[in-house]
Formats: sequence, C-alpha cells, structure tokens
Amino acid sequence: MTQTVNCPTCGKKVVWSEASRFRPFCCERCRLIDLGAWADESHRIAGEPLEDVSSEASGNEHSPRDTPH
Repeated sequence: MTQTVNCPTCGKKVVWSEASRFRPFCCERCRLIDLGAWADESHRIAGEPLEDVSSEASGNEHSPRDTPH
C-alpha cells in the first residue's frame, strides 16, 4: 500500500517514499517557502521566551551585539 501525505505548503498529495526527493514537500519551491517562513519567524514553536542567561552570568547588562564598534 502506498502512503501519501499532503504537502505542508500547498496541500498537493505527495507519495511518501525515498523517490520523493523533497518529502514531505511536493517540490523544492514549497520546501524553500517553508524554510523562509521559519527564517522570518512566521513559523515558531510555542513556548515562553527564553531569558538571556549569558549576560546575567557575566554581569553585563548588554550583549556584545548591543555594543557599538
């Protein structure tokens, strides 16, 4: 029996097999659209924001990125 899944981006049916190069996506375009959504934080994992423990441990109020060069 052949298992199919829906592409998370466009909903197109995708055969779940090693032959499906971009699974669970139907194509590279849909895979890249999804990657971009993670990169711009449209997709995120639910949870409480993390505190910046590195600045607390060093006693600095600002991270090195906040300091002008």
